[in-house]
Amino acid sequence: MAALSRNVTLAARKHLLKQVRTCSEPVRCLNLQEFQSKKLMADNGIAVQRFQVAQTLKDAENISKNFNVREYVIKAQILAGGRGKGVFDTGFKGGVHLTKEPEKVSDIVADMLGNKLITKQTPKGGVKVNTVMVAEALDIERETYFAILIDRTYGGPVLIGSPQGGMDIEEVAESSPDAIFKQPIDIMTGLREEQVTDLVKNLGFTGDKASLAATQIKKLYELFLKVDATQIEINPFAETPDGQVVCFDAKINFDDNAEFRHKDIFALDDESESDPREVEAARLNLNYIGMDGNIGCLVNGAGLAMATMDLVQLQGGRPANFLDVGGGVTETQVCSAFKILTSDSQVKVILVNVFGGIVNCATIASGIIEACRITSLDLPVVVRLEGSNVDKARQLLADSGLPIVTAGSFEDAAIKAVECLKAEKTRQVA
Repeated sequence: MAALSRNVTLAARKHLLKQVRTCSEPVRCLNLQEFQSKKLMADNGIAVQRFQVAQTLKDAENISKNFNVREYVIKAQILAGGRGKGVFDTGFKGGVHLTKEPEKVSDIVADMLGNKLITKQTPKGGVKVNTVMVAEALDIERETYFAILIDRTYGGPVLIGSPQGGMDIEEVAESSPDAIFKQPIDIMTGLREEQVTDLVKNLGFTGDKASLAATQIKKLYELFLKVDATQIEINPFAETPDGQVVCFDAKINFDDNAEFRHKDIFALDDESESDPREVEAARLNLNYIGMDGNIGCLVNGAGLAMATMDLVQLQGGRPANFLDVGGGVTETQVCSAFKILTSDSQVKVILVNVFGGIVNCATIASGIIEACRITSLDLPVVVRLEGSNVDKARQLLADSGLPIVTAGSFEDAAIKAVECLKAEKTRQVA
């Protein structure tokens, strides 16, 4: 996996590993914008800052006139961290601003809407801001961290808290492990009162704020169950000088297998920040993640796909994508997969590596032939097929008359793909 780690983003790597663990249908990995998570919590009685949303300059003007608070916090809504230190492509600095002057709200929103915000977690060119949240800025007296997540070690949900909130919890766990407190929940008995009391005490809440914090934790757990969440993370989970306990920021992850029960929530999925190829692949029940190489890979099985990318890189090539067509792939899906691969202008060679178990190799071969003909494909295609109905598949490729390079083994396929890439570069130079 060492080679792969140099070529795949952390987010993509986590996604790939999740596919290996599940080996099932594509995972949508629903991401909600901050304002959507806050609305979901507010609708379920959880304390969050008051806020309004601007998607046009007219919205911003209305907020300036009608949303009266002591101080405003204005936050660009993108699915990336580091917004406060980000810079827009226009030169405007900061995706998070504070002001006490209502008339400045619309000006700040205008500097954000429609422009691309670049942070340490966005692509190099940044992400276009389509929505800005304008919230009431509250003073924070003390910050803590609180989360609920599914933990396989405990076989169920776990409450996690730390009195050291408002910072990277991974850093806290590494530098001060004693500052992390866990309360596993028995799924048969549910959340117990003493568990909440212990956690509130460990978080440092006292007096009336202890009672408020306990109430918020219970409501968050109710929401966790209600929406089939796999994680609710509040950072900071904080107290204010006037005695409130507020969830200032939230990250909610959902069990995609429960989508049929929560169509209203999944309908909130903002695909504008997603790679269109990934969106199309998900629609077709294919697992695809774009990368920065030039050898397009079509493989069945997430583990085989990652191994293929590693071997390609070991031979001196660079994979352009992760594409797992799965075990139940059809000829039409194979053809669609080729269209997705060829939509990437960086792809100069296509490598197909299929081990037929559940999948029929002849289905893959027929899909390849159809794709080549429909798209008038002029890229080199290297194919390694093994397993179910492989002899028929190889005969189909041989009889197709197409310039397909066949490979006899896994390693042979990677070597030939890299050789084709070198030959293609030589041809273009000539």
